[in-house]
Amino acid sequence: MGESRRATPTPDDNTPDAASSDTTASHERPNATLSTGASAPGSRRRAPVPRRRARHDHARHDHTQHHDARPDGGRRRLDREILGLALPALGALIAEPLFVLADSAIVGHLGTAQLAGLSLASNILLTIVGLCVFLAYTTTAQVARLRGAGRERDALQAGIDGTWLALGLGAVLAVALVAAADWTVLALGGRDDVARHAVTYLTWAAPGLIGMLMVNAATGVLRGLRDTRTPLVVASVGAVVNMILNVVLVYGVGLGIAGSALGTVLTQFGMAAAFGAIVVRGARARGATLRPHAHGILAGARAGLPLVIRTLSLRVAILLTVYVATGLGAAALAGHQVVSSLWGLAAFALDALAIASQALVGHGLGAGDVGRVRDVLRRCLQWGVGAGAVIGLVMAAGGWWIAPLFSPDDGVRVAAALGLAVCGVTMPMAGWVFVLDGVLIGAGDGRYLAWAGMWTLVVYAPFALAVHAWAPGGAVGLAWLWGAFAGVFMAARALTTGLRARGNRWMITGA
Repeated sequence: MGESRRATPTPDDNTPDAASSDTTASHERPNATLSTGASAPGSRRRAPVPRRRARHDHARHDHTQHHDARPDGGRRRLDREILGLALPALGALIAEPLFVLADSAIVGHLGTAQLAGLSLASNILLTIVGLCVFLAYTTTAQVARLRGAGRERDALQAGIDGTWLALGLGAVLAVALVAAADWTVLALGGRDDVARHAVTYLTWAAPGLIGMLMVNAATGVLRGLRDTRTPLVVASVGAVVNMILNVVLVYGVGLGIAGSALGTVLTQFGMAAAFGAIVVRGARARGATLRPHAHGILAGARAGLPLVIRTLSLRVAILLTVYVATGLGAAALAGHQVVSSLWGLAAFALDALAIASQALVGHGLGAGDVGRVRDVLRRCLQWGVGAGAVIGLVMAAGGWWIAPLFSPDDGVRVAAALGLAVCGVTMPMAGWVFVLDGVLIGAGDGRYLAWAGMWTLVVYAPFALAVHAWAPGGAVGLAWLWGAFAGVFMAARALTTGLRARGNRWMITGA
């Protein structure tokens, strides 16, 4: 759950914190057979399961076909593609929490009430932006699929429509947040000075939702075009600019916590303008118009709705986990914060692979290259499980040395170390889940993911509530809680996504 209050490319909410769907046409009848390797414009068709890999038309983009006669050479080439997308994406994802930490440090020196107000307000913004992460996912899948089909103009047009959707949704949410700021803070338990600072921050930060969501959509466009380096550059520059602005506005101008919010708003609009200029230049070069198209915007909204449901199921599971941890005592709750933070950091690495798989799978399906998609699926899973194993080994073996970095309290240290040991054991499975999430999102299989998300929540809830009812407090209870979340919940997700990936119902080819 490594989401944050900004809209820089986020992990998908795959973390106990948690990274597409063009589902609107996913069940149309085929207009052409797969064996041709090409599709009629606008056609979408389910790929049959071939007895052996078919040869496909190489006349499209030669970079979409990588069936090298030498298996080792083909694997190395695919690895370069995967890592070429994943590593810059990882850098962009890591840049986000670093400047959130800087913000917290800047506001924290104003006083405890200000920092508490920032925490409350940030969580509200985090939830809103997290539920809107579909703007990046749907745009990635749509743009990648259309580009794979050789429809560059339509790909950029889908990106333009997605950006218009983000602008309109951001404006509506900004107005709603200003109107409901007092009530929302009160409902979440904010009182006195903490509530006053939280409301101040939300009121000043609300307009930034427009920029945040536009950044999400534009990031999706670039990912769909298989460009993850530009988001890294924009996110890094944005982090530095945001920190400078916040210091100047909070202390130099004397705006206090309002200055932190204003600095964020200005940074987000600057990032949105930078992304927008890049997308507009690409659209004009390919003959796409900048006008909003109602059918394209509505199609994006319909495709995004299932992912909102999926994200909501993840958020509920996260909140349920926090609720149970709260009942285990102060030491266990503090230990949970340590474990959750490190789980979120690990998820960034695994979500970077998911981002790469989204772009490559969408592109391959658009090109009608089923063999290519299977290669991407297989290799990304190998990378995901392998990366999860390495990260898990570090977490499990190093937990007793890592925990003291966060607290001098022995109870917190033991709780964190036991929780990290459980996470370490389950991290390879988490790598499997995160990658398959990205594959199915890239394929536009949002409806299935929405159903699977609700099903896994139903499976997890009784286990979490059982921990709440019967587990002992303290470190042992926290270990049981993470066994339920990282074990049962992630196993349910692994089962649902794995069963789906084994078949071919999600492999709808064409655009």
